[in-house]
Amino acid sequence: MGPYVVLPATHPTHCGRFRASFALQRARGEGDYRRVFRFDATFVSRDAAKLFAVTQGCLQTCLRDPFDR
Repeated sequence: MGPYVVLPATHPTHCGRFRASFALQRARGEGDYRRVFRFDATFVSRDAAKLFAVTQGCLQTCLRDPFDR
């Protein structure tokens, strides 16, 4: 997504559902910047959680500077 890398992840819950998260990474000069986003919503499948994480990551990169918060 331009200068950003979206790294989606899924995490199983104790009840057999899945949670979504993603890391947004940007390399700038000598240092890397990474921010992790975690969500409370649960999903029936790992694929659904991953799709949600990727979609949210893409939306986050549309912001002017997702690391300026």
